[in-house]
Amino acid sequence: MDFKITEEYALELDNKDPLKEYRSQFHIPVINGKESIYFTGNSLGLQPKTTKQYLEEELEDWKNLGVEGHFHAKHRPWFHYHKFTKVLLAEIVGAKPIEVVSMNNLTSNLHLMMVSFYQPTNKRYKIIMEGGAFPSDQYAVESQVKFHGLKPSEAIVEIFPRSGEDTLRTEDIIDVIKEHGGSVALVLFSGVQYYTGQYFDIRSITSSAHEVGAFAGFDLAHAVGNVKLDLHDSGADFATWCSYKYLNSGPGGVSGIFVHERHANNSELPRFAGWWGHDEGQRFKMEKGFIPMEGADGWQLSNVNVLSSAAHLASLKIFEEAGLEALRKKSSQLTNYLRYLLKSLNSDLINIITPDSEGAYGCQLSIVIKEKGKKVFDELTKAGVIADWREPEVIRVAPVPLYNTFKDVYTFYSILKKTMNL
Repeated sequence: MDFKITEEYALELDNKDPLKEYRSQFHIPVINGKESIYFTGNSLGLQPKTTKQYLEEELEDWKNLGVEGHFHAKHRPWFHYHKFTKVLLAEIVGAKPIEVVSMNNLTSNLHLMMVSFYQPTNKRYKIIMEGGAFPSDQYAVESQVKFHGLKPSEAIVEIFPRSGEDTLRTEDIIDVIKEHGGSVALVLFSGVQYYTGQYFDIRSITSSAHEVGAFAGFDLAHAVGNVKLDLHDSGADFATWCSYKYLNSGPGGVSGIFVHERHANNSELPRFAGWWGHDEGQRFKMEKGFIPMEGADGWQLSNVNVLSSAAHLASLKIFEEAGLEALRKKSSQLTNYLRYLLKSLNSDLINIITPDSEGAYGCQLSIVIKEKGKKVFDELTKAGVIADWREPEVIRVAPVPLYNTFKDVYTFYSILKKTMNL
């Protein structure tokens, strides 16, 4: 697509945008009396205006029905609440409804998945992951390894980019998996790397893990609702994600998991069990002996956090209405336009470390401003841009297709150009 560097052109793109009306369905933060340039949907998505309605409906049922809301709620009986998001989530992550469920929060779910899919032996005990993974993932993996009496320095294999490069090559990931071969128990990667914005090749990584007899799992915190996912067809064993970034489900919103269908009825897989993962037909018999629900539901622990799930459902309904293909098309256009504008500055001080090859990025661009990055970031903030700073030197910007515009992208470029005196 041929782009132009004018505000008129950006407005023209907005006028032609088939999704332009969706911005009005979100609350846009205001700074100094003007709508901000909100480019941090990769950290916390904006609030849909329907969220309040969904929450109030549950509060009303709670007020009027008390405990009876579990089966007689006017809108959505709480006993089955986790089922209301299944079809929508399955479409977003490329899975079957049986393979997904919303529950808990991300790191709790990552631990639960590792209980099942990281069972080290004397021979097979290593976890391979990207170097510089999100700290919470690093802490989870380190603690799991220690829990099994192993040393992180021996059991965790981190893969870093080649010297002089910012992102990982898929062939290097595959080579490391093959190198460690039969000693690998689990390959655990991000879907989209939080710092660089690189979208990893989930299918190839999974295939390589399986070839050496290991499980493959993914943290999709920065991928879900952002990039095209096909978890079922990729063969991944498990995945987990949060819903408060691109899925706009509120701070600390409910997480979700994917467990591949081939594990759906494997009761031999070790797991930490809870009441809501037990066969719902026998749940209220209150008897000993855990019988897991089929599929991902069998990993649930406690009953559903209804208020968080209501906010989650409100946003998922918007995704359903807008359509994933349309959202991804606009996302690609927004991101490529932003990349084009930044490259037009032709400055040695600006380096975009997010890959530009097709299929290797979502809507996040990670920008390094050499020498004075934090100062530039602070000036952007003063000018009404809500972006994201990540140590040691990256400004993360994410034009989200549901509520960001091409004018947002152009205005950001104009402010950055002025701030850097380019």
